[in-house]
Amino acid sequence: MDKVMVETSRIRTHCFVSGPEDGVPVLLVHGNITTGRFWQDVADGFPGGYRLVAPDLRAFGRTERKPVDATRGLRDWSDDLHALVEALGWAGSGRLHLAGWSNGGGVVQQYAIDHADQLASITLVAPLSPYGFGGSRDVQGTPCWDDWAGTGGGTAAPDFVRRMAAGDDSEEDPASSPRVVMRTFFWSPAYKAPDEDELMAEVLLTACGDTGYPGDLTTSPNWPGVAPGRSGVNNAFSGKWCDTSSFADLEVKPPVLWLRGDQDQVISDESMFDFGTLGKLEVVPGWPGMDVFPPQPQIAQTRALLDRYAAGGGSVREVVYDGCGHCPPLERSAEVRDQLLAHIEGTA
Repeated sequence: MDKVMVETSRIRTHCFVSGPEDGVPVLLVHGNITTGRFWQDVADGFPGGYRLVAPDLRAFGRTERKPVDATRGLRDWSDDLHALVEALGWAGSGRLHLAGWSNGGGVVQQYAIDHADQLASITLVAPLSPYGFGGSRDVQGTPCWDDWAGTGGGTAAPDFVRRMAAGDDSEEDPASSPRVVMRTFFWSPAYKAPDEDELMAEVLLTACGDTGYPGDLTTSPNWPGVAPGRSGVNNAFSGKWCDTSSFADLEVKPPVLWLRGDQDQVISDESMFDFGTLGKLEVVPGWPGMDVFPPQPQIAQTRALLDRYAAGGGSVREVVYDGCGHCPPLERSAEVRDQLLAHIEGTA
């Protein structure tokens, strides 16, 4: 993929692009602490006739540094994407195919809430739950605590954040090493990324701090003692600010493809980054128990959302990859490409 910088009405956006400029528009949205580069393996095998654009979202990669207003949930990113769509001349065509991975899957849901009539298809790859990340107890997204304690910027491990900010790509002190964390959790430990050094270079472009990753925090009387702040990445996808459940009720319902791995340790019903899971495993002391703070049922929440979408007349298809972790675009790139192409072509 080539690299271009696109001037938009909101933010100067760095994009990875391939295919003819007049090709069928496909927008590929990445997840947390990554960049559009993580879509390259999927894009490289695409046939001619498609214009693929994988932007670096606000706070990531080479895109202009601007703060994330967490009180808007995922809307800063959704609005940035729409400004990009306008700058690319794709707005109003109804031809846009939109795919999002992880947090990007949540951003895609928000974009559809805001601009469903712009979209020809939607693909969600290991998507963020409609109720954000962490801190909710059931498929309705009921918060464990009223202040959403246990979510947001304060839940990121300080040593991990420090090493991210320092650009540390070493394997020393594995528990806080960005390289080891990515290798262990963001894709399956069984997968050996041949371009790991290049991927890590992208990860370490993340803007760290109170207005970037992970964001600010507030203290809480509720376990584990921190609650979401008002700025930055992890706060934006806290359930305090993030709720895309109205996606199920769109009047215009583009067909949805849901792709995920069965070994995902990030987006799952017992995520290894969820304080409910960490408390249950006694990694974080003082856990108040299953009755108060269970692991968030993330897959069940997304399934309930998409069941409602289908019940309202939408088309939903789910594909689960055996032995695949959180990053199907890397681990199963050819299969993801084939599924995405079939999904796009099925709307023609």
